[in-house]
Order: sequence, then C-alpha cells, then structure tokens
Amino acid sequence: MEGTFQLILIIVVVVAILAAIATMLGNADIYKSIGRGGLSMDEPDRPAGPPPQSSAATAEVQAEIRQMIEAKAARREARGEAPIDVDAEIAALSGGGGTHDAALRDEVRQLVVARNERRVRQGKEPLDVEAEVERQLRDLG
Repeated sequence: MEGTFQLILIIVVVVAILAAIATMLGNADIYKSIGRGGLSMDEPDRPAGPPPQSSAATAEVQAEIRQMIEAKAARREARGEAPIDVDAEIAALSGGGGTHDAALRDEVRQLVVARNERRVRQGKEPLDVEAEVERQLRDLG
C-alpha cells in the first residue's frame, strides 16, 4: 500500500510539473501584458501628431483655433452678451486683414522714406511710399 501511494504521488507531481511548463511556454505573452492597459504609464498618452511646420500641423492648429473661438462665441451668447464674428476674430488673432499697429506702420514708413532718400542720392527713381509700406507690412505678416 505504501508503494502505490508513493507511486501515485510521484506521478501527480510529474504531471503537475509538465502541465506548469506547458502552460508557461504556451502563454508567455500573457505574462508580458500584466500591468498594462488603459491606465498604465508605459505608453504615450496619445499618438504623435504631424511633424511641426507641415501643412497638416498648420491645418490642425487652425481647426483648434476655430473651435476655441466658436466655444467663446457660444459662451458669450449663453450669457446673453452680444455674439462675436468668428471669422473676424480669427483674422484679428492671426494678423490677417492688414491690421497692424500704428507704431509699426510709422516705423516702416520712416524706413521707406530713408530708403527713398538714398535712392534719390544714387540717382534712382523714388518708390511710392504708401505702396511700399503696404508691401513690407504684407511681407511681415
């Protein structure tokens, strides 16, 4: 009787060891995923966006600016205040529409006048001051 008990015990232990090895080899990748998931810190928060200064990045920035201004307009209307023109606000923020500071315009005008004086001294035709001021401000922004 003692011999059969020892034999059964050895067989059960050997079978358990073989089952453990088979389970470990068959499911090794399951153990690699322990601790990973939606709240883990191993992976970046979000996928990388388009490269900076690309047309896709610029379009994304413009879309986000529009969303923020539209939300601002919606909040103003919800409070009962006068609504704002979203397109005009975007143009003002992006520097479009030819809206430049008066001091900048005066400084550019002084530079154009000085350039015209040099051109006259060199015997060249002077430039149209206002047209040149507008061109340089347009090139700036």
